[in-house]
Amino acid sequence: MATIEELLEERGTLLIDGAMGTELFARGLTAGDPPEMWNINLPNDIVDVHKGYIKAGSDIILTNSFGGTAFRLKLHNLQDRVHELNMAAARRAREAVDGGDRTVLVAGSMGPSGELLEPLGTMTADTCAQAFADQAAGLEAGGADLLWIETMSSLEEVEAAVRGARSSSSLPIAVTMSYDTAGRTMMGVTGTEAAHRLSALGLVAFGANCGNNVAETEAAVAELRAAAPDAAIIVKANAGIPEFTGDRLVYNGTPEVMGAHVARMRDLGIDIIGGCCGTATQHVAYMRDVLDGTTTPPDIAAPGPSRPADDGADGAGAARQRRRRRR
Repeated sequence: MATIEELLEERGTLLIDGAMGTELFARGLTAGDPPEMWNINLPNDIVDVHKGYIKAGSDIILTNSFGGTAFRLKLHNLQDRVHELNMAAARRAREAVDGGDRTVLVAGSMGPSGELLEPLGTMTADTCAQAFADQAAGLEAGGADLLWIETMSSLEEVEAAVRGARSSSSLPIAVTMSYDTAGRTMMGVTGTEAAHRLSALGLVAFGANCGNNVAETEAAVAELRAAAPDAAIIVKANAGIPEFTGDRLVYNGTPEVMGAHVARMRDLGIDIIGGCCGTATQHVAYMRDVLDGTTTPPDIAAPGPSRPADDGADGAGAARQRRRRRR
């Protein structure tokens, strides 16, 4: 089984996939439905999404298991199917990868619990760890190459998640935090603080994903790189800025916007680059061409804040909460 370290040595900068949710909504997923059930009920669709990202040039694909902890699955009365659904998610990704003509890593996506740790909430560190332990076991059983804890805002939850994952799985672990306005996560964590705490966890890579907009994600990643010059750093920014079109949240970033982004991140020395919310196969294909030198990166500035940070429940604040619920 190949590792991130081996692929970085072989290929230099690695390209991750785009957003699973973006592709599934295009195929008929409706808001409020659990995408994890598609791993069982509509497996061919999930395999097709993965194959699309592989064809576009991804070196790493993330499983369809972002909401796969018991905490998140309980919202759909699926908390007793954690192992089954996560194993199925990894198996669908393996189906897409195995038999291909190049090595692509399967990363088991593990999103935030959606709960707050004590004393801010009722979740204990041990119950948090157990939830991630159960998810990790299912992902490893399904054939994941590594675990990918993502879209996190609390370092304490990350530490509990890593502890839990290691109690049930031997897979290497990567972690990404989500940065919002003023270069901090929702729980106030800066890039510099995250770099120092995450460096102590023995991760194969860490970085930033999702977030408020491309500019602020890039700024957070620059902090991470400066504070951890020897670490493998990840960036998986959203495709532009979210805008409401009717009752749908749409991201305004074109493939060219993401092509300019990938060039800046490569020049900054970021090792692993992909796209989060709003990033589809066409974005990833364009990013691949930029990395390969077959397309000259366009001169486009990183999309930045378009609304005040305290714009209320109908603006960017609501968009951030939606992103934490689903990639």
